[in-house]
Amino acid sequence: MSAAAHHPVYTGGDAGLSAVAEAIAADWAALGVRGSFLARNLDTGEQLGFDTDEPVPLASVAKVPLALVVLDRIAAGELDPARPVTVDPGTSSVGPTGLAAFRHPATVAVGDLLLLMLSVSDNAAADALFDLVPVAETDARLHAWGCDGIRVRHRMNHLYECAAGAAGNDFSLALELAVRDEGTGRHTIETLDPAHANAGTAAALVGLLQRVWRDEIAAPAATAELRRLMGHQVFTQRLAAELRADTLRWSGKTGTFLHLRHEIGVVEADSGDRVAMAALTRATRRAGLAPDVDLAIGAAGRDAFEALRS
Repeated sequence: MSAAAHHPVYTGGDAGLSAVAEAIAADWAALGVRGSFLARNLDTGEQLGFDTDEPVPLASVAKVPLALVVLDRIAAGELDPARPVTVDPGTSSVGPTGLAAFRHPATVAVGDLLLLMLSVSDNAAADALFDLVPVAETDARLHAWGCDGIRVRHRMNHLYECAAGAAGNDFSLALELAVRDEGTGRHTIETLDPAHANAGTAAALVGLLQRVWRDEIAAPAATAELRRLMGHQVFTQRLAAELRADTLRWSGKTGTFLHLRHEIGVVEADSGDRVAMAALTRATRRAGLAPDVDLAIGAAGRDAFEALRS
């Protein structure tokens, strides 16, 4: 189904909230973006969004459930956060940030791998943690916690392996394939297929954030540390872009790969308002850089927060 023919399914507690959701979807469509969005006030339960149950490949958003599983093992005494791990760039995951961009081996504690993974989206740090808590274990723990709308199926480097398998080392071709396949539903790059990728829905991701912020999942020490670490994210060009104020705190995690531009997180106000959000987007145009899409995601975050705050 093409983006032009798509008709979003809206979520809103009343006509006003539904109107905000409809305006966000229209803004995204005008930019050539398909996606899903959900924002929920964690205390009142009011919410707005669209296509909230559509599975989407998560890219680096998958690092949030991985972090929760690792932190729960730490809280249970099964893993030492001070345990040193040596990451060798010759065999580690690729990526533009953190250890993935290093040229020489480095030894880092488990707790600091978590910080690198969530603050600068370090792929090498994430896959070093997958060495300690394997993909299958992470996925099984999520299932045991009732997070059935989130699946963890592969390491982070598998994103690049599958893109290279389809397009060689031509990242522009990989992007072209991703955009072409978005309109057909047949995915040349396996990790862009929700049936094979690390995948989740906006509803499931907001549900996870809600349980983390309410200490309703894993050990309380694990959820508290995840909240702290997500507060260290350095990328603020999406949902946080228009939520910057001395009276607001943003804790989030972006995900970017080829035509995917995502972010999930929670904005907390000094007034007591807490709103969790998930914005999952797929561009229908070939653009390695799309600041207009980032700005539209930021506008969505601002409008949703203003509509949902008490």
